[in-house]
Amino acid sequence: MNYLIVVAHPDDEVLGAGATMYKLKKQGHKVAVVTMANHAAARANISATLSEDQEESMKILGVDKIYTADFPNIKMNTVPHLELVQFIEKCIEDFKAEVIITHHPSDTNNDHVMTSYAAQAAARLFQRRTDIVSLKEFLFMEVLSSTEWSFDSSANRFTPNCFVEVGLDGVEKKLEALFKYKGVMRDYPHPRSYEALKGLAAYRGCQAGCNYAEAFECVFKRGI
Repeated sequence: MNYLIVVAHPDDEVLGAGATMYKLKKQGHKVAVVTMANHAAARANISATLSEDQEESMKILGVDKIYTADFPNIKMNTVPHLELVQFIEKCIEDFKAEVIITHHPSDTNNDHVMTSYAAQAAARLFQRRTDIVSLKEFLFMEVLSSTEWSFDSSANRFTPNCFVEVGLDGVEKKLEALFKYKGVMRDYPHPRSYEALKGLAAYRGCQAGCNYAEAFECVFKRGI
């Protein structure tokens, strides 16, 4: 299976699905990452070498390919929706994506929201073109320091219904990959701390009777 992880910023992919990506690669699947805003002009204390950091991080997880765009950071709502959709469609076509994982649309970070909406629209590409591989599954992920800060009580917040057991080794690989991003990790009790991320994996594992887990919300699954 070809898994496409569509995110707004470098580091989002590891925060949301790093251990799962590592497990998928160990199982023989292909994994690619789409990054929509590949710089950090509006992000304090984040490395100026994000592209290099991402490459090092993805090597640890074994990712096959990275697609990068240069949409404006924390200003993605100023970009026509169609432009975002068309970029993701090109990635879907090139990678022959069968599963898409992206941000939850009720995230507090607007770039995450715009990326999610664009990925949802791009996911329908196979219905319009017979040369595109059919989508098998579409999942939302959680990104600590953003997804849990969904203040809008009228929206459907992240509700996990799919749990991937990753084990302690998967959690450690995820954290190793995250630490390649200079300036991203924080001291506890910040959500992007070692303790918080390991604790979340333990909690999600307990929810599903797993030995550590990453949680997703499956919103589309096509039977095989």
